[in-house]
Amino acid sequence: QLVRAALRERFLRALGVARGRPSCFSLRSGVRVDGVFGAADVEFQTFQVDSLRTPLGVEAAALLRGSDVLAFSFLLQ
Repeated sequence: QLVRAALRERFLRALGVARGRPSCFSLRSGVRVDGVFGAADVEFQTFQVDSLRTPLGVEAAALLRGSDVLAFSFLLQ
């Protein structure tokens, strides 16, 4: 249980660091989209992303469903 708590804390800290940084999201459909990570809800069912660049254009603000996101990454500076 202590290990799970430590891993969850690390993950939450990583989300805090990701806020406001350019990020890449790999979606279940095989599409990769880029945007600026904003936030995630408590259960990671939605991700708020600004300036989301998709194959169809750029959305100023968007919500991505957590069930559609396989992975996301961002650079540490």
